[in-house]
Amino acid sequence: MAGTERFSLKDHLFNAESIGDLAAEYAAAWPDFDAERFTAEVLAGFPDRELMQRLDWIADCLEPSLPAGFPAMAEALEAAMPPPLDLTLTDDDFGRFIHAVPGIIAVRHGLEGDRDRALDLLHEATQRFSMEFYIRPFLNRWPEETLARLSLWAGSDNYHVRRLVSEGTRPKLPWARAVDLSPERTLPLLDRLHADRARYVTRSVANHLNDLTKTVPDRVIAHLEDWQGRSDQTAKELDWMTRHALRTQVKAGAPQALRLLGFDPDAALEVGLSLVATKIRIGETLDVAVTLTASKDTPVIVDYVLFFPTASGKTRQKTFKLKQSTVPARQELRLTKAHKLKANATTFALIPGPHRIEVQVNGRIRAKACFDLIA
Repeated sequence: MAGTERFSLKDHLFNAESIGDLAAEYAAAWPDFDAERFTAEVLAGFPDRELMQRLDWIADCLEPSLPAGFPAMAEALEAAMPPPLDLTLTDDDFGRFIHAVPGIIAVRHGLEGDRDRALDLLHEATQRFSMEFYIRPFLNRWPEETLARLSLWAGSDNYHVRRLVSEGTRPKLPWARAVDLSPERTLPLLDRLHADRARYVTRSVANHLNDLTKTVPDRVIAHLEDWQGRSDQTAKELDWMTRHALRTQVKAGAPQALRLLGFDPDAALEVGLSLVATKIRIGETLDVAVTLTASKDTPVIVDYVLFFPTASGKTRQKTFKLKQSTVPARQELRLTKAHKLKANATTFALIPGPHRIEVQVNGRIRAKACFDLIA
C-alpha cells in the first residue's frame, strides 16, 4: 500500500521514549547525571546505526558519566537498575534492550582486569535483560571460571539466571559471537535444567539441543532418551521439549529422531499427491492435495519439499510443514495446502521454469509432482 512504512525493530526498541526512560533511571540513581544532555546525544547518533550498534552507542554516551575503575562502575550501574523482572511469570519476559548496557560495560572494562566482579554484574543485569550476548566473551576468555559460575547459577531461584546458563552457552545463538565449547562442557548443565518449571528455561534447553543436532545428533537423542527414562520433568513438557529440540532433524527426515517422537519412517502407507494446476504464474498459489491411507491407525508428520531453480543454474530446496496427525485405519486422511509463490519473496527470487514438489511422510519421500512456474 502506498505510503505504508515498513516496521523498524531498531526504532521500536530505541527511540525518544525508551532512551528517556533509561535516562530517568540513571538520573534517579545519580544526582549529578545530566539526563537531558545524555538523551539528546544518544538520539543524535541513532540514524546512522543499526540495532546492535545503537546499544554500543548508548554505552559510549554513558561512559563519561560513570566513575573511574570497574568496581565503581559496576556499583553505579547496579544502583541504577530497575526492579528485577516479574518472577510470577514463567515465559516471554525478555526485558528491554535498553537494559543491555551493563553487559557491554562488563565486557569492555571487566573482562580482563576484574572478571569476578564483571560476572557479578552480569548476574544482576540478567534479571532485567538477558545477558546471553555478554557472557560469551567470558566463556571464551575464562572458560573454566565462567563455567564454574554458570554451574552455580543453574541452581538459582531466579529463572532468568537459570535460562542464561543454557542460552548463553548455545552453540548457534542468533546475533551472538561464537563460543568454543564442546558438548561435553554444556550437556551437564542442560541435564540440570531440563526439568525446570519455567517454559522460558525449557525452551532455551530445547533450542540449545536443536543447535547441537546440527553437529552431534546422536548425542542429543541419547540425552533425550535418558531424560525420558528419568521422569524428572512432566511427560507433557518433556514431549514438547523433545519435539522442539528435534525440529531440524524432523525436517531433515532423520529416522532416529522420528522414531523417538513416535513416527515410524517405514510405516505402511499409500500416499497420493495432486496439483490443481501444473502451470502457475509467479504471485499465484500452488494448490496441493495429499491423501494418505493405512491399514491401521498410523501417526504421521507430513511435510512438503519445494525445489526451486536458481539464477546460477543450481537447485534450491526448502521444506515446509503440512500436518502432524494420525491416519485412521482404512480411512482416507486428506490434506490440502495453498502455497503462495510470492513475487517479492525476501529470501530468494523465483525464476520461471520447471519446479518440483515432494511429499515427505515420517521422513520418507512418498510422492512427487512437477509444475511450471511462468512469469
